[in-house]
Amino acid sequence: DVGIVGFPSVGKSTLISVVSNARPKIAAYPFTTLVPNLGLVRWYDERSFVVADIPGIVEGAHYGRGLGYQFLRHIERCRALVHIVEVTPDEADRDPIADFEVLNHELALFSSSLAARPQIVALGKMDLPFVAERADELRAWFEARGHRFFTFSSASRAGLSELIDAIGRLAAESPAPD
Repeated sequence: DVGIVGFPSVGKSTLISVVSNARPKIAAYPFTTLVPNLGLVRWYDERSFVVADIPGIVEGAHYGRGLGYQFLRHIERCRALVHIVEVTPDEADRDPIADFEVLNHELALFSSSLAARPQIVALGKMDLPFVAERADELRAWFEARGHRFFTFSSASRAGLSELIDAIGRLAAESPAPD
């Protein structure tokens, strides 16, 4: 139903491990996830939805760079996307807004219908002070561009209820892909 996308090591596998029955490999190095992981999320009594932890997408993926276009194909099966962004301690090498734009550009270069999929943006690792410091600024930027924006911490579980509810609603409202 929903693909969790983002750059490598932004917390996609950790998120799916705390919201679903999936138990992916989690480690502190890029490209830990080499195959998509699927998890079933219980949502309101008898309702549920399936989330897919998509391996990290990097600039040039539509050409096969990184783990490449084979994973872009997995995203095509999803009704909607949850785009995880992160704030790194040394922002000289990464920026959450630039990462978001690069990944969405890769989606568009691969498939115009994929680029048009409904998506929400979520900032993880909110238990870290340097992440929390940028949350309001990032919320303003994403919401000014019409994106629903959520913050969460997989470690403390803060914000997960709201995020799961938003993902469930997004999955329920989004049509199946062609």
